Amino acid sequence: MTPSSMSAWKGRSAAGIGAVAVALALAMLAARTGEQEGVRAARPEASDDKRWQTVAPGRVEPASGTIKVAAPVMGVIAQVIVKVNDKVFAGEPLVRLVDAEARARLAAAEAQVAFRLQARNEESAPVPAAPAVRAAPAARAARPAPQRSEAVVADVDKADPRRRAEDAVADADKAVTEAQAALDRAAVERRAGAASDAALEAARAALARAQDRQRQQKAELRRIEAAPGTPLPNFVDGQVNVARAEAAAAAAAIERLTIRAPISGTVLQVNAKPGELAAPTNAQPLLIIGDISALRVRAELDERDVGEVKLGQSAVIRADAFRGREFAGKVSFIAPIVEPGRISPRGQRNVTDVDVIEVLVDVAQPDPLAVGMKVDVYFQPDGR
Repeated sequence: MTPSSMSAWKGRSAAGIGAVAVALALAMLAARTGEQEGVRAARPEASDDKRWQTVAPGRVEPASGTIKVAAPVMGVIAQVIVKVNDKVFAGEPLVRLVDAEARARLAAAEAQVAFRLQARNEESAPVPAAPAVRAAPAARAARPAPQRSEAVVADVDKADPRRRAEDAVADADKAVTEAQAALDRAAVERRAGAASDAALEAARAALARAQDRQRQQKAELRRIEAAPGTPLPNFVDGQVNVARAEAAAAAAAIERLTIRAPISGTVLQVNAKPGELAAPTNAQPLLIIGDISALRVRAELDERDVGEVKLGQSAVIRADAFRGREFAGKVSFIAPIVEPGRISPRGQRNVTDVDVIEVLVDVAQPDPLAVGMKVDVYFQPDGR
């Protein structure tokens, strides 16, 4: 190949490469333009002639928020009492963990309380009269009857009201525990169809009465302890109080093994299964609960538009699942902090890197919106 032909070939090659590069650039520009047009077309505000203050993506959630229920302690799941869509009341048992070992500790603590109480009662009991013995009348008359000192008797007399109040508080605590257990049984039986609503209400009323009695007894104990002249607990009294505290701790440990509903609402998700190990550090909650009697939208407003939205401002919610329908709403909360966005905008798959402010919008008529549904919130200008 001659030098001249080599130069011509190189020129044609360079021209060809340049043409390919230009074609690729034009193709990429056309694709990007098409994508942007698609994003604009996907934006609902481009499809109507209404004018909005601003628009923000959001998700539907219960008015209470989604409550993620986790195990307070580590344990093996023994029973899952509820299922998805069940209505629950605050305090209703949802999941039970294995509690055999905890109940054994409680039985040992209660036995210790009974032993300490017996020792205390024996010490504070009146001293019986000495048995009669055969002796000369003069000797019997001269021998004094055994008796406690006047100071000891006075202290015992003053301590009696405090001891009786402490015993009454302990009895009231036990009554509350028994009433709570009866309410739990009634709730489980009603869910299984073995008990009526009336039985559940009766158990709830009994628990309320027991709690009132407990408050009254504790108030009476505080009054007696604050009264002048009430002696401090002696050694045996202290042993009884320590034993009762240990029993209360054992009872509290058993209570933590029953996972209860924190609010009244609906069970939205159940992830617990009998035999699984539950722990506070589990990434997935055991259950998710929410009050779906009212819904709201948690919208992510671009921080540049925060000045366009005010509390009480009207808004319109639209969902792709219900095209052509609009749901009225009103701004109920504006967060005081700016955070990274977690909801991807329409037309993009990746989460936006724009900083946003969370805005809660109460939905007036939420039906048929579902919890977790992605929506767009259109904030109306003032006066509309």
